Amino acid sequence: MDAETFELFRSTIRRFVDERLIPAEDAVEEADAVPDAIVNEMREMGLFGISVPEDYGGLGCTMSEEAALIRELTRASVVFRSVIGTTLGIGSQGIVIDGTEAQKREWLPKFASGEAIASFCLTEPEAGSDAASLRTAAVRDGDTYRITGTKRYITNATRANVFTLMARTEPVKGAAGISAFILPADTPGITLGKPDRKMGQKGSVTTDVILDDVVVPAANIIGGVPGRGFKTAMKVLDRGRIHISAVALGMCDRLIAMSLAYAMERTQFGERIANFQLVQGMLADMKVDMLTTEALMQSVAAKFDAGEAVSLECSALKLHASEAVGRIADRAVQIHGGAGYMAEYKVERFYRDVRLLRIYEGTSQIQQTIIARQMMRKAEAAG
Repeated sequence: MDAETFELFRSTIRRFVDERLIPAEDAVEEADAVPDAIVNEMREMGLFGISVPEDYGGLGCTMSEEAALIRELTRASVVFRSVIGTTLGIGSQGIVIDGTEAQKREWLPKFASGEAIASFCLTEPEAGSDAASLRTAAVRDGDTYRITGTKRYITNATRANVFTLMARTEPVKGAAGISAFILPADTPGITLGKPDRKMGQKGSVTTDVILDDVVVPAANIIGGVPGRGFKTAMKVLDRGRIHISAVALGMCDRLIAMSLAYAMERTQFGERIANFQLVQGMLADMKVDMLTTEALMQSVAAKFDAGEAVSLECSALKLHASEAVGRIADRAVQIHGGAGYMAEYKVERFYRDVRLLRIYEGTSQIQQTIIARQMMRKAEAAG
């Protein structure tokens, strides 16, 4: 996408956020659902195809471009981003990176157009951060596999047409025996649990996905080779962590804007609270957190696009961004005072919503572990 076209598209998203999404936030929170009309508008805009290559009908955005667009989108409630998020990530990228040409031709155009929405089934009741310990079993039966197990906290499960499902195809411990399946959501034997009641992010629906002797063709393994599913997921994670950092950055922008506007309007002791130095200190700290996140994200995304190895940097970025937006949300509530605790002012909602960013796509503690281990490996290699 050339620079002029990209800027026009970004401006279109900015208007969409201001004119359609932000005004719809209260209704989405109340109904715990994103209206179908808005989902259809997102399809028509091409938002489902941001990360799909142009050869397969998508926009073919670079990581830097994707991050900039997601930052615009998440100035509105983060649940709107969740509509497209699972498709943009491993739903499409696992196939882009490791899929066969037949799999790419079948699924990527459907993802790009929004005809098919993907959901990622990895987490289980006993497997979260330790994803390599998953128990969902896929047993070979001729040219098919029979899959049995339960997946937990699956975003977009109720809306998905297809699942990227991780299951154990080999009776070995760890990641080596895990395969990634392309599993149509209407396959017999799949049932969904009740929608989860969450702290925040209302409108983004998560449920259990229960698999009872689900039969899927062996040809539906991504790449056609068993045992490589975990490696496929790991390849997608760097991009996903940059993406989540862009989500955090968009939320930073909105929280700072709301807090600054409130501080400049609210008066106490005969003057606006923005004039008080302790309030100014909070505003300044929020801006610094946003700017450092922005600078790190732009640097890491540029290196990613250049083909550099940036796994450590992606973990550092995700850790910093998710923790920074948490601090910003906390200060936003503090600046609003009692009003910040009330649902009428949306900082209360954002405060709840941002909390999940430090958990999914790898918890802050997992990111710290990854960073430290890579530091040690590099030191050992150099020594």
